[in-house]
Amino acid sequence: MIELQGVQKAFGANRVLRGVDLSIASGTSMVIIGGSGTGKSVLLKCILGLVHPDSGSIRLDGEDVTKADRDAFLARFGMLFQGGALFDSMRVWENVAFRLLRGTGKRPKAEAREVAIEKLRRVGLGPQVADLFPAELSGGMQKRVGLARAIAAEPEIIFFDEPTTGLDPIMAGVINDLIREIVVEMGVTAMTITHDMSSVRAIADQVAMLHDGLIRWTGPVSEMDATPDPYVQQFIHGRAEGPIAALR
Repeated sequence: MIELQGVQKAFGANRVLRGVDLSIASGTSMVIIGGSGTGKSVLLKCILGLVHPDSGSIRLDGEDVTKADRDAFLARFGMLFQGGALFDSMRVWENVAFRLLRGTGKRPKAEAREVAIEKLRRVGLGPQVADLFPAELSGGMQKRVGLARAIAAEPEIIFFDEPTTGLDPIMAGVINDLIREIVVEMGVTAMTITHDMSSVRAIADQVAMLHDGLIRWTGPVSEMDATPDPYVQQFIHGRAEGPIAALR
């Protein structure tokens, strides 16, 4: 569904992506692992068209993303942002229904609120939460609201950017389970950026290791522990010594 070939992106002298090749099949969950500053977020922004690659191609269902109609293209995506990115001045239901209240697919306010409450229920939050403001919620509840917003418009593809950042291990496990359930239930194509190995094992069908602007290894999550690839082994075990440390 998503195919990248030879994608390169530099910011001045900093070559962030050096020729990324990656294929994500429809209905699968791909998790991109790698340390901070390895280009994971830039890669995601390139796919969304927020950053234009210097060379290479990115295709969605065979169509060049740089030539796609922007509104129709972005309507296919949902996004769970790293910090939640909820609007402080909007009530919870308005955050969840943000896309439904705007654009070409705009819904009546009452209908949008009903959808928002249903999506909140899907992530384990009751209707009493709908009229609260984000500041009145815990970090875990805010993350659930962000997840409800990501699925509100029934997207085909969902991106998860560090979905468990800032959460305690128990709440991180809850969010991981919710993400996995929703991806399977909706049949969406998912791409997750994380360096939380518990998230990788809970969410992934496929894993890709990004380091120094290149995909160093990709394969099924079931083969991740057994791969002899030194980059993957150093990363998943958190070892100080190895090829990643040598390149810093």
